[in-house]
Amino acid sequence: MSGVRSLVAMKHVGVNVAADILMSSGYAGTNAGFIVVSADDPGQHSSQNEQDNRWYGLISHIPVVYPSSPRDAYKLVKEAYKLSEKYGHPVIFRSTTRISHTRQIIQLEEKIPFEKKCKGKFDRNIEKWVLVPAHGRKQKKRMMRVWKTIMEEEGRPPFITVYNPGRRRAIIADGIAFSHVAEAVEMMGKRDEFTLVKVNLPVPLPYKPIVEALKDAKEALIVEELDPVLELQVKKILYDNGLSIDLHGKDIVPENGELDLDTVYKSLKEFMGEPVTTPWKPMKPLELTPKIPPRPPVMCPGCPHRNTFFIVKVAANKARLKNPVFTGDIGCYTLGYQAPFYTQMTSLEMGGSIGVAHGLSKVTDEPVIAVIGDSTFYHAGIPGSINIIYNKGHAVVLILDNYYTAMTGHQPHPGTGKTAMGEETYRVPIEKIMEALGYKTYVINPMNVKESINKVAEAFEEYKKGAPVAIVSRMKCALEALRDARKLGIKLPVYTILEDKCTGCMACVNPIACPAIMVPKGSNKPVIIAELCAGCGLCAQVCPFNAIVLKEPGSPDWIKAWY
Repeated sequence: MSGVRSLVAMKHVGVNVAADILMSSGYAGTNAGFIVVSADDPGQHSSQNEQDNRWYGLISHIPVVYPSSPRDAYKLVKEAYKLSEKYGHPVIFRSTTRISHTRQIIQLEEKIPFEKKCKGKFDRNIEKWVLVPAHGRKQKKRMMRVWKTIMEEEGRPPFITVYNPGRRRAIIADGIAFSHVAEAVEMMGKRDEFTLVKVNLPVPLPYKPIVEALKDAKEALIVEELDPVLELQVKKILYDNGLSIDLHGKDIVPENGELDLDTVYKSLKEFMGEPVTTPWKPMKPLELTPKIPPRPPVMCPGCPHRNTFFIVKVAANKARLKNPVFTGDIGCYTLGYQAPFYTQMTSLEMGGSIGVAHGLSKVTDEPVIAVIGDSTFYHAGIPGSINIIYNKGHAVVLILDNYYTAMTGHQPHPGTGKTAMGEETYRVPIEKIMEALGYKTYVINPMNVKESINKVAEAFEEYKKGAPVAIVSRMKCALEALRDARKLGIKLPVYTILEDKCTGCMACVNPIACPAIMVPKGSNKPVIIAELCAGCGLCAQVCPFNAIVLKEPGSPDWIKAWY
């Protein structure tokens, strides 16, 4: 809006949250380069779905640039900015799992400028920025002109590149799929037998190079990850231009999961009508001694969520809160769905726990506890919390405050006390927000287990009487506590189990599932792995026989590392 280049980055599901302004930005256009990075996740490596965000380009009329490698990404970000500024229009820049998790040597094409344009002047163009219907109708005409011009004029390298034109067979691929195709045909020794069309602008797909590449072809294959976005556009281009060829796509190439070389190679073999074999032997697993045991995702040693879940389950029993439904959210604490906690029974979207809890409280008579992290609460949990009060819902809101956006790399949030640039700032207290909304709010320190159990049980008693209740459990993420301890030269305590006092009751194993506690093969008594112990003391507090004691006391001020 002010003539300064900008970029916003998010996962594919984050674009869902930003879809409102995304649609409007296509209408309004831009006064400088504007890129929306969508990091898609084919294969659902860390996501609740594997949606294909190229569709967002089609429904918002915003072009999508999609690189095939990190080196491509470096070059195409520059081209995306040029495209955005050429047309005064936003551009979606799509990455996928393999591009985001691959390293490649990059040759810098020019020096990074010392002078950066970070200040501008707001353009007071009411018709452009105020999208009331009268203005929106005019702006849509501008948007459609841009869309059609890009489709008409931008079929050029690096957006569309055609190799070996005029061949009988053609392969069209975009993004990382093209890298797999290029490697597969090289391994076949048949690179010169195909017309290869590398697409880095899949939306909108410029039609001229597609027509040129397919006019002499008898058959073509479209290789793309996830949905048939290219395939649908190519079919329209063929129809509009009177071309009739044998076209294949998702009838051969899988539409689920991440593509790899094996999958693409087999798809090409099927396309060519040849036996579906691979010229290389399957890789054998490495033989390792000792064998590495399988490690499912678990909460870290010392994780405050483990303490909180234990406290909440015990407090529910104490308050006779029978069989509560725990609605969950997206974060490290989602691992509470597993044994022994079972404190996540839904997990659908960021901020969804409170809304789902509200709905369940209206249609069931079961007690409902919404579990949400601090970062998620700040950006998506406050409206749902307001709705419960305003619409007379009846659910406990349990907010796990570990000071950071821990799951995605410990980024700061409004409760951290630091900005994204590391500057000290006001720490917005969650409990004050909930009190202002009308909740009876309890703050617990999950390191103090017995005190917290009593306080949470009291909160549940109030909930049973009909009061709106919020519980804030506050303790720093264990990874950050360990880092801060190292920085400050603080030694954290380490616990051990006295074998002569231990009865093997497993009270320190079964209810808390700490990775630092293990039961050796052939033994019926657990031991603490000193190298993993974070010194949180949960196990010592739950042991009924006082068999868990300090092995190494921490520094006098060790508690500072946790708060």
